[in-house]
Amino acid sequence: MTTPEAAEPIPPQEPQPAEAPSAEAEQAEAQQAEAERPEARLERAVRAAEQALIEYEIAVETFRVEVENFSRLHHQKLGPMYARLEELDALIAEAKAARTGDPEDLRLAQELRARVLPMPDVSELFNEWIDSDGLSPEAAAMLNEQPVRAPERVRPSDEARKLYRDLVRQAHPDLAQDDKERTRRDEFIVRVNAAYARGDETLLRELAEEWAAGPVPAEQRPSESEELYARLEWLARRKELLSVVARDLEEGPIGSMLRMAPDDPDRLLEQIAEQLLAQVGEREAELASLTQ
Repeated sequence: MTTPEAAEPIPPQEPQPAEAPSAEAEQAEAQQAEAERPEARLERAVRAAEQALIEYEIAVETFRVEVENFSRLHHQKLGPMYARLEELDALIAEAKAARTGDPEDLRLAQELRARVLPMPDVSELFNEWIDSDGLSPEAAAMLNEQPVRAPERVRPSDEARKLYRDLVRQAHPDLAQDDKERTRRDEFIVRVNAAYARGDETLLRELAEEWAAGPVPAEQRPSESEELYARLEWLARRKELLSVVARDLEEGPIGSMLRMAPDDPDRLLEQIAEQLLAQVGEREAELASLTQ
């Protein structure tokens, strides 16, 4: 009698790992969780409005710096030419009045002479010395016996503009989550704006390194619906105020001149200087013919 062969033992099966959820499944779950939060859409609107406002502020501040630099360079380079033209106009009118003795010519000569040396009022005397932040950099430099550093050109270099934009996007005060953080960002942005106004690439790079080494801003926490609505309203009001500033800059005399040559404002100054030199030559020739 034969004995049946013993059955071979069946090895225990290892438990199969659960399949990891696919990326599509994770995205669907995230979207479902997001859809379940009533504040989700409002939060996205607030974040989008914040970024749009920051970009708009960058654009307005960039244009303000160009207007300010153009105004300073316009005064420095062309101011003496305008003064010479006014002096020549007064001399020509006086020469004509001396020849004719006509009362109208005498009145015109006196009027033009009065324009050459007007009596300044107090605001004009201190306009270049004091601004909203106190003494202007030029005034402070003179009081400290330091050389006044005028802007080298109307528009800072492309690298300075890139550094400036990156810094403002990173350190903008509107991204702060509490008053202490806002104060830190406000003070830092003041330094960034001052460096950009001077076109100081080296200082802007140092500020970028300083910000990168500073405390990391806390992650933004979900807000309640009422706070999000209030935030949107504040962002809208801020945008309206900036729109007024931008319009005033664009419609002002310097802004209007900048719009004539948006790609090369420095060349525009050279063209105006050439025109003024030609006018000075014409006036000098006219004066010479009257005094011969």
